[in-house]
Amino acid sequence: MEDPGAVLVAMQQALAALTARVARLESQLVDVYAHEDEEPSDATTVPGFVCVDHVALAVPPGELEAHVRAYKALGFTEVHREDVLGTDQVREVLLRIGQGPNLVQLLEPLSTESPVAKQIEKNGGRGGMAHVALRVVDIQVAFDALTARGFRIIDAAPRPGSRGTTVFFVHPKTTDAVAFGYILEVVQEGSQHG
Repeated sequence: MEDPGAVLVAMQQALAALTARVARLESQLVDVYAHEDEEPSDATTVPGFVCVDHVALAVPPGELEAHVRAYKALGFTEVHREDVLGTDQVREVLLRIGQGPNLVQLLEPLSTESPVAKQIEKNGGRGGMAHVALRVVDIQVAFDALTARGFRIIDAAPRPGSRGTTVFFVHPKTTDAVAFGYILEVVQEGSQHG
């Protein structure tokens, strides 16, 4: 059995690394928009990003509960748990960081066909960052704006996500000019689908 103190230190280090990565990714997004050759956008054409909704972490099969306990030991609060079927095939646990809107999403594959299972396999059996999710005010406005700006969108349209959200995903080869190298999820709270 692993030493709980060592697990806590490892989780704190992983959280610090993720926080730094998210800050770098946010900076990249700002840089992409700052160098566009378009006229300044008004409120009806901007994607409407509000905050980082969550950072999703892939967890190898059988390790989800240990990860949940470690995050709770860091002071995180579990706010949602759901099996997400369809093409996702994952068990999801969302943990809130403090009282803010930011979450850590732990994803454990439910089948070998899960994209998360395939990511873990490519990563030599180890978990790691699955995607970064940005919250928006209006998912359709964000979808249309990113599509118009040449972002490679994985989904044909916004679709139902977990916890009653509406989502779409942006490809790691983000645009012709830049590849973020990770999947970006765009999330709107509340159901926008029928």
